Amino acid sequence: QVLGKSLQRGVALSTGSLLVYETHKLISDFAEVHASFKVEEVIEQADYLYGSGETEKLYRLLVQHKNSDDAELLWRLARASRDLAQLSSTSTEEKRQLAYEALEYAKKALEKNESNFAAHKWYAICLSDVGDFEGIKTKIGNAIVIKEHFQRAIELNPKDATTIHLIGIWCYSFAEMPWYQRKIAATLFATPPTSTFQEYAAHSHLKLFSSLYTADPNFYSKNLLFLGKTYLKLNNKKMALLWLSKAKEYPAHTEEDKQV
Repeated sequence: QVLGKSLQRGVALSTGSLLVYETHKLISDFAEVHASFKVEEVIEQADYLYGSGETEKLYRLLVQHKNSDDAELLWRLARASRDLAQLSSTSTEEKRQLAYEALEYAKKALEKNESNFAAHKWYAICLSDVGDFEGIKTKIGNAIVIKEHFQRAIELNPKDATTIHLIGIWCYSFAEMPWYQRKIAATLFATPPTSTFQEYAAHSHLKLFSSLYTADPNFYSKNLLFLGKTYLKLNNKKMALLWLSKAKEYPAHTEEDKQV
């Protein structure tokens, strides 16, 4: 009888423990599903605000999730921080602070998911922005790292038009680099990164910017601007006028469009 009661008690305890375990597992699973749903919901809201040009609202939404472990949220926060820094109403000190914030968010996104192409893209963009506050030597020194992240982004997503455009901008920047900056580059790199307008043109006209325009004529006003500027550098004024005219006629939705 004692043994029987002990066995019954043991079974009851085991059943109770199993019930507690199953309940805990069910709650944990529910919490995970709920958290996942919440992330998707925030991303959906964020993408809507981004498409609507609501920069400040977008930043306020995403900055609440700055401690998130989700790379998709973090790279969007990096982009939102940068976009807020670009506004004319943002003070110089705020621009600086937001630039460094954006870089940290992009870096964290990469740490959470190295295979996220957008994290690579925005890390490269934000690293370039920070260079504006740290001087030309740092900016040139970061150039190789920036290009590597752009290239990695294209490897992960060969169809991303923005990254392809930015590789073209990178080439153009080095083609246009003044002599004193080339001297700085020579001291920083054993083999300094070089780019000529001919190299840039082959890279962008035939494969990049022109193909982007063919695929989506309304893709990014700056794409049109740099096509025009490159043709101008190549002394092809007829083609330069064509693309610069398209840039001028582009509907200005953002401050950057107006600058273009």
